[in-house]
Amino acid sequence: MPSGEERLGKAPERGAPAVELRRIDKRFGTVHANRDVSLAVAPGTIHGIVGENGAGKSTLMSILYGFYRADRGKIRIAGRPLTIGSSEEAIAAGIGMVHQHFMLVDTFTVVENVILGAEGGALLASGAVRARRELERLAREYALEVSPDAVVGDLPVGLQQRVEILKALYRGAEVLILDEPTGTLTPQEADHLFRILRRLRAQGKTVILITHKLREIMAVTDRVSVMRQGRMVAHRDTAATTMAELAELMVGRRVLLQVEKSPVRPGPELLSVEHLTVRDDRGARRVRDVSFTVRAGEIVGIAGVAGNGQSELLEALAGLRPAAEGRILVAGEPVDSGGLMRRRRGLAHVPEDRRRMGLVMPFEARESAILGYHDDFRYRRAALLDWTEISSDTSAKMHSFDVRPADPRRTTAAFSGGNQQKLVLAREIERDPLVLLVGQPTRGVDIGAIELIHRRLVAMRDAGKAILLVSSELDEVLGLSDRILVMFGGAVAGELSADRATEQEIGLLMAGARAEAEVGVGAASGAHLES
Repeated sequence: MPSGEERLGKAPERGAPAVELRRIDKRFGTVHANRDVSLAVAPGTIHGIVGENGAGKSTLMSILYGFYRADRGKIRIAGRPLTIGSSEEAIAAGIGMVHQHFMLVDTFTVVENVILGAEGGALLASGAVRARRELERLAREYALEVSPDAVVGDLPVGLQQRVEILKALYRGAEVLILDEPTGTLTPQEADHLFRILRRLRAQGKTVILITHKLREIMAVTDRVSVMRQGRMVAHRDTAATTMAELAELMVGRRVLLQVEKSPVRPGPELLSVEHLTVRDDRGARRVRDVSFTVRAGEIVGIAGVAGNGQSELLEALAGLRPAAEGRILVAGEPVDSGGLMRRRRGLAHVPEDRRRMGLVMPFEARESAILGYHDDFRYRRAALLDWTEISSDTSAKMHSFDVRPADPRRTTAAFSGGNQQKLVLAREIERDPLVLLVGQPTRGVDIGAIELIHRRLVAMRDAGKAILLVSSELDEVLGLSDRILVMFGGAVAGELSADRATEQEIGLLMAGARAEAEVGVGAASGAHLES
């Protein structure tokens, strides 16, 4: 593959930034996404960009990658001015981008995805042979091991992300942009990603990391830039700043990084699960004889490595997946009907995957805001939907949860991931349910919105509601929960009181340290399947 210097036609200027953006401005109708933004990224560094959802981070990087064209401003790569009008031109300039939602073909193999669009001529077989050799070299050099013949749709999220990085490196990327790369990764996968990024830096690559997770910024970046409401407001050497300072710069006010809540005062059981067993689509048991309760006025958190039954448990409780055995009771009454009837019984559900299960991307926000509640009498005028009332109700929800922009007619897909999440939470929480099932409530959400979401969940708990929380963020589970259940191999490996639990103890349970003796499970390798 040609080097970045060859693609630019000239050697980089000595001491020049790898990437320099000067006074970038971009509007989308009435939305001023980027306002006179300037940024310089030193070569061979990991540079973080943080900001609230809608601050303009992804728009800025999409301009650098050629998805959008700036209304005003200049781009310089390795000291040379460059006009980037498409992603092909960005790739030719040595820029690669790994998007928050991967751009892969699930039915293709790894090598087919990597060479797609860069086949190297009409003879695909010879191109695939060359690509396979290059992939093997890149995988060794950057610790990106993945089978070139694996079908991408069969790979876990962490390996799919490696395919995206390999695809960018195969095309000769010297600058790699990652947009919210850990939003769907387990902690173990995120740790491996950071090792990969450090390896890339050591090999002279430049990495731009867009993330809302300040711990990640502090752990892996050399320098960080902060955006707020479309503007660049600060640049800091990472070693010379703190999470508290960055949070305040992002939001424009002091932010509580710890969850504040009063002592728990549990009431009657509102959710009871008795000997629940759930099978997946292939008939394998993913939830095995699980029993627990959630009382009024408490938050019960579920921790576990992804693939240990948490997702199937939530789906079964919400009525989206049938239970093979066992009973589910809401306020003491068994529920055997589907999700719509459970909603009427006072059970609300925030799914783990907002795009696949929580929203319809082509819908307007006001349509997504009534999914599952569209038969409510408030939303109807005779046999028709009352769109004036629906718009008004959606607008109120958006203001209550700070969804930006607060436009009920905006297409759901046009909102950032964090604002999509707030729209789902607003829809479910504002119904004032008895029981809230919430999966990954702050996945892909910025620090200010995390604070808002945590406050609303604690307020529900204090109002006497029962909340079942599933989160891959141990800090979140420890901070919000009153009791913690740890799942391993589809079973509950242990129950802990949140005020006495530690990350180490939870981590041992997540790895099956105690479950091994109790349920006969071997090494901790993720999901434990039985026929």
